Amino acid sequence: MLIEQRNSPRRVLKTRAVAVFTGVAPITARTIDVSGNGISLSFNRQIPTGLECDLTFDLFLDGQIKEIRTRSKVMHCVFSNGEYKVGFQFLNLELSAMTLLAKFLR
Repeated sequence: MLIEQRNSPRRVLKTRAVAVFTGVAPITARTIDVSGNGISLSFNRQIPTGLECDLTFDLFLDGQIKEIRTRSKVMHCVFSNGEYKVGFQFLNLELSAMTLLAKFLR
């Protein structure tokens, strides 16, 4: 049984994300959900736990697309239903990104 590790509410988010790991070409993923502290993404390949990356994804707010860019760390990677579900923790999220996420999560 998995123990919930998030300490803030999450909201479903279905959009595209791009993860850039050091020394590897950018990897496109699909978002699953997001919280104030992290995001869950769906990949077609396994991503090792502990890796850090530059992560970019979009939020749709007030009729506009807002891009979020943040450094993130892989906290877990689970294979389920033919895909890898990867949980990321945001690292040093900028105030502007925090504000956008808070607005999206309301």
